[in-house]
Amino acid sequence: MAADTSPLQVRTLPIRSQAWILTYHSVNDPTQDPYGITVSADRLDEQLTWLRRRGLSGVGIAALLRARAAGKRGLVGLTFDDGYADFVDEALPVLLAHGATATVFVLPGLPGGSNDWDPLGPRRPLLTDEGIRTVAAAGMEVGSHGMFHRDLTELGDDELLRETHGSREALHRIVRQLPAGFCYPYGTVDRRVLESVRQAGYAYACALAPGALSGPLALARTHVSHADRGARLRAKQVRHRLRYRRAGAAWPGDAG
Repeated sequence: MAADTSPLQVRTLPIRSQAWILTYHSVNDPTQDPYGITVSADRLDEQLTWLRRRGLSGVGIAALLRARAAGKRGLVGLTFDDGYADFVDEALPVLLAHGATATVFVLPGLPGGSNDWDPLGPRRPLLTDEGIRTVAAAGMEVGSHGMFHRDLTELGDDELLRETHGSREALHRIVRQLPAGFCYPYGTVDRRVLESVRQAGYAYACALAPGALSGPLALARTHVSHADRGARLRAKQVRHRLRYRRAGAAWPGDAG
């Protein structure tokens, strides 16, 4: 399955057009994870099956936004943060078995490194440059997570440019394509960081709960854990709907 590389135009989309976007991290043994960000391959399979039974297909964010702009529904965004090496062996076969795609947000400044930013561990290896190319060749979208997984709101201007502009250029060298998307490490963003992402040329960016900054360059997402099965996933879907109803936005359908 080839990645869709047609131009992405999303900056004019109203916030009510945002679909449901799920956030994953590592796909591995979840028993030694104090942060609750690891799911097993079997649980990922179960979660994707739950989505499919409700008429939802998982896709990467560029494809999701493009489809939404064309008026298509029935899609949910899948994202994998940090670029863990286990994506290739554990997540990718499950996604392909479901006919799904995803966006993998990687750290080009730490090829083959590990998640040293998590003080409690466990240490998990990150994708190498070759691993990133494998992900792209499998039809997944590759996006930037910055260079070194730093809180961008705490950086000076030069370091911020390196994380936003520099990571985009680094990924272009690795996969021979400029990434359309950026993901804010820790989900944190302010107006200065958002403007740097805009100036770097990204078409969209993902946060977690961006509040007043919500929009194409600060898309809200839903964290998914190993504990999330039918009832919990349904509750999270409903919570996502209610967020937009409270904001006075029309709800565009179950896939939103």
